[in-house]
Amino acid sequence: MPRASRTAPVVVGLLLLSACGTQSASRDDAAAGGDGRVGADALCPSEYTQYGGGPTAEPSVTPSGTRTPLPLPSTDGSADGGVRVTALYGWGKESGCAGVDYSAEFEVANKGTEALTYTVTVGFLSAAGGAVDNVERTVEAVGPGRTVKGTVVMADTTGQAPEVTGAKVIEVRGVPVAEASSASGPCPASGVRLYADQGDAAMGLRVVGLHLVNCGTRPYRVDGHPELELLDEDRDTVDGVRILEGTDEIGTGLGGDKGPQPVVLGPGEAAAATLAWRNTTQAGDPVNAPYARVWAKPGADPVTVVPEFDLGTTGKLGVGPWERDETYRDPAAGTPRP
Repeated sequence: MPRASRTAPVVVGLLLLSACGTQSASRDDAAAGGDGRVGADALCPSEYTQYGGGPTAEPSVTPSGTRTPLPLPSTDGSADGGVRVTALYGWGKESGCAGVDYSAEFEVANKGTEALTYTVTVGFLSAAGGAVDNVERTVEAVGPGRTVKGTVVMADTTGQAPEVTGAKVIEVRGVPVAEASSASGPCPASGVRLYADQGDAAMGLRVVGLHLVNCGTRPYRVDGHPELELLDEDRDTVDGVRILEGTDEIGTGLGGDKGPQPVVLGPGEAAAATLAWRNTTQAGDPVNAPYARVWAKPGADPVTVVPEFDLGTTGKLGVGPWERDETYRDPAAGTPRP
């Protein structure tokens, strides 16, 4: 998987966050104007405890029935990509927030000219400065000139994690709202969802899947390879990389070496395409392209995904053709489509 820093505990953080009810900007918020700042809701609603009991190891801070403020590192005063950590808290067993050991609050400031959906990764740090856990949060539809608050939470599922004494922004990615990818939620006007999975990595080989789901009411036809444009951290076009049709030049058995065939997706059906590359570094400057703008077929609306291409100095990316995804399960039906 390209983002090696994401370890198993991150999944716990994401599950917890989904129940925490913290504020993220909505499209209505972004369009409503106001004073440019949005407050955060309470961290722990009553239903939060459905995700488990209290922490297995109590933090060293004294439980007081509420969160306990912790000092932030002095180096966290500046914003990274328009995002900065504003507060760090420890939670005890008596805090009323079962399963949470630490939380961090952050602010996202969109200083650009278009609304963006951000993906923010915050690192919880030990006293030695090492990472205890990295937690990712998506903040949707932050309008230009607006500042939005968010919260990430961390739980110690093993009881062996070091005490957290700091937090910092690890990574910030932002895509235009009109091009944001999503695996769920309201169906886009195009009638299809397009998104990238977390991928896999082994011995310098990277493989990521693109997924196309017909969430509309009409058949959707694709025939060939998705079209890609690689973008750097500023979302400018990356030159000098060959986009290959097929993955056989990257490696064998990657699932993207078949010839293109027409695929007609009925409502609720899905297709997938393979992206493959190597991160080998030899002579020259390595190429890193966090983003890819993807067109499912000619004339389709573009969608921006974040596969984190670490292409080294290889200068090439293999793109497999669209193939019907027989394993896809329609979340609304809960069973595989015939």
